[in-house]
Amino acid sequence: MIEITLIPLLKDNYAYLLVDEDGSVAILDPSEAAPVKHLLEDKELKPDTIINTHHHWDHTGGNQALKKAYGCRIAAPAADSCRIEDLDIPLKEGDLLKIGTSTAQILETPGHTSDHICLYFPQEKALFCGDTLFAMGCGRLFEGTAGQMWKSLNKIMALPDDTLIYCGHEYTQANGEFCLTIEPDNTALKERMISVYQTRAENKATIPSILGLEKQTNVFLRAGSVQRFAEIRHLKDQSR
Repeated sequence: MIEITLIPLLKDNYAYLLVDEDGSVAILDPSEAAPVKHLLEDKELKPDTIINTHHHWDHTGGNQALKKAYGCRIAAPAADSCRIEDLDIPLKEGDLLKIGTSTAQILETPGHTSDHICLYFPQEKALFCGDTLFAMGCGRLFEGTAGQMWKSLNKIMALPDDTLIYCGHEYTQANGEFCLTIEPDNTALKERMISVYQTRAENKATIPSILGLEKQTNVFLRAGSVQRFAEIRHLKDQSR
């Protein structure tokens, strides 16, 4: 089993420290190195692997400093080999990535970027989804199409409802407020937002979410068709 620790970085990013029971250590999506190194030093840990879900700088910015400090491998989407420096372990759909005794299944989830991946750990019931799926949101379509993202979200929705969702940003409150503009009478959504406001008022993370709850409250997962998904995504883009 893997112990998972959220690492708040930048303004609203999350990286993740993954520590397997055999002592193997991985860092997922480090936007910057210094806070990660500080945590590793506090815990007296040395990472073996850096994992990137996609090439954006706020998920890869700490790669080189961490690689230099610890000599760790970089695992990332195979198709991003030209955009992620020193990629040691190229990952594609159906691959398995071992972190000690634990194994992640690789899901290709284009939409936010053309080469995005997610990592699903069945034993931990945990999905690391970068910027594909957020709590009550989804990633903006910078490189992919609505059709690609809708297919990617459906791939995630096929996972068990008790899957823990570890995403790349603390966007939950703003996402939930947008969801309320689409489904103002959604009782589960209104109840969830009460909890979200309290959690954020205490400056606590709203992550991880749970896939079953996302299906009840995330309007992007509830769209029902790619056409409706595209409409909702456009409305969200215009709301910024």
